[in-house]
Amino acid sequence: MNIQEIKKMSKIERLQAMEALWDSLIDEEAEIESPEWHQDILEERKRKIESGEAEFISLEELRATRKS
Repeated sequence: MNIQEIKKMSKIERLQAMEALWDSLIDEEAEIESPEWHQDILEERKRKIESGEAEFISLEELRATRKS
């Protein structure tokens, strides 16, 4: 299946396909390892939260930034 075929699917069909893909990955025994840079980002975010540097926004504020 290529991207053009996927784009022809309805949104519901694409979401169902994504769900089926995730379900198929869960059933596999081999665990997918996160890349090292992902752990670095998580550690930096945790540090910011613990030091009080983290800034949080509401869901409404986030949605407003996505409309721009």
